[in-house]
Amino acid sequence: QVQLVESGGGSVQAGGSLRLSCAASRSISRFSFMNWYRQAPGKQRELVVNIADGGNTYYANTVKGRFTISRENAKNTVYLQMNSLKPEDTAVYYCYANDFRTGYWGQGTQVTVAS
Repeated sequence: QVQLVESGGGSVQAGGSLRLSCAASRSISRFSFMNWYRQAPGKQRELVVNIADGGNTYYANTVKGRFTISRENAKNTVYLQMNSLKPEDTAVYYCYANDFRTGYWGQGTQVTVAS
């Protein structure tokens, strides 16, 4: 079993920045993908960004140019730098680690962006 712990959420004004962290209880290099999802009230959970073990990244169109994912394998941690935040970025952000057989979710961290 792997535990993922997110941190760094909070409340900011539109245009502000936050950096989320996802710390894993074991090596993240074993996972094919490290992902950040988000779920806004009344909406489905959606994939925001991910990073593959080889370093390739995917960004949803809604966050391209504003969000950046990075990983620090030595610390078993993945980061999500969020700049130019918008009210529509308000959601609970979840870290998800997966390989081709299984996946693990974190408990989520709330991000609230005020207009």
